[in-house]
Amino acid sequence: MSASAQQSLRTLGVSRPPLEFLPNAGEQAWHLRPDSVTSQVSVAHLFGMVTWLSDWFWQERLWFPEGLGWADLEDRDGQVYAKTADLWVTIPLALCFLLVRQVFERTVATPVAALLGIRETARLRAEPNHSLETYFCNTSKHPTQSSIESLSKQTGSSVRQVQRWFRRRRNQDRPSLLKKFREASWRFTFYLLAFFAGLAALIDKPWLYDLKEMWNGFPMLALLPSQYWYYMLELGFYISLLFSVATDVKRKDFKEQIVHHLATITLISFSWCVNYIRAGTLIMLVHDASDYLLESAKMFNYAGWRKTCNYIFILFAAVFIITRLVIFPFWIMHCTWVYPVTIYPPFFGYYFFNGLLFVLQCLHIFWAMLILRMAVKFLPGNKIVEDERSDRDETDESEEEEDQKEGKPTKNGPVRNGHPALNNNHRKTE
Repeated sequence: MSASAQQSLRTLGVSRPPLEFLPNAGEQAWHLRPDSVTSQVSVAHLFGMVTWLSDWFWQERLWFPEGLGWADLEDRDGQVYAKTADLWVTIPLALCFLLVRQVFERTVATPVAALLGIRETARLRAEPNHSLETYFCNTSKHPTQSSIESLSKQTGSSVRQVQRWFRRRRNQDRPSLLKKFREASWRFTFYLLAFFAGLAALIDKPWLYDLKEMWNGFPMLALLPSQYWYYMLELGFYISLLFSVATDVKRKDFKEQIVHHLATITLISFSWCVNYIRAGTLIMLVHDASDYLLESAKMFNYAGWRKTCNYIFILFAAVFIITRLVIFPFWIMHCTWVYPVTIYPPFFGYYFFNGLLFVLQCLHIFWAMLILRMAVKFLPGNKIVEDERSDRDETDESEEEEDQKEGKPTKNGPVRNGHPALNNNHRKTE
């Protein structure tokens, strides 16, 4: 290959020529290298595109008001500022949270559950049946009556047997009471500690009492050690929840929970990068204020302490509505949406930050509706409060009803006029 051609390749970022000469190869003397010019140029262009996108994404006019930029966040005069590279520590922290959670659930949550009478219960498993399993996995977990009759003919089983099989198969996929308790106790412990740690970090800060102080001196707001650890631990915990979402208890608001986790992680990360840390700490504190109450209500509900659960739930509902539907939108969002434009003109980061807050507020309204639905159960005659988002185990009571119709003995003994006989195996009061 000529020297001029090699020089042209070097100008494109290609260090080696795409062709090499193989001696004694006859007509096939020139051989195409594996690292051809096309692949090398593509890599060079891809690297250049990534660099251009990174430079465009982090340009100062997107994330800062006019006249301010990244140079204002450089450490100087003994003042330390938040760095984007600091966020990498949240990945090992998230992994540590997963490890600590496993240890906590086995050594703390499980013994506490045993003291409260919560134990792993054995469930009747559905017998192996390829046809029914295929329908369950690929078609529907809740077959219609016509589908049940069709499957009955296909498998040679009775309709009742098919119905029983689907009930037991659905129960196999539902988490046990012990699993729910352990998960709730882990979240309760973190949210409780996070709330009081955040309160201790903010109790002497002026922006806790005057929200406008969160913008005083922005963006040159020095980073405090308490703020650093508050941010890193909160972000690491939410990342760990995202890692464990596949094994955690799946509720009816599963999609909303995923959106919440993603919005929270993005919000915390973004507020850290552009030094919205004062606003971020207030937002995290407001959210932690009610979360531990909900998890404690779940724990007592799983333990069968209905009255205690109800009282805590009433307290949780009140705190949730005050913090999420009053303080968050009318105080915090007002101070991040309305007040900043009186100091500097709006910019992309301003809209992006408040857009994430709006997403959270929509989720707050959605969950408030669920809370109100559950609050209806406190009306006279309703003694039990269940989590509207949870699935309940199905029982085989319908089988007993059918047995009664056929005159077969049931678990509760013989039937008299459609009602089970009273159990007389009790002592008479003297």
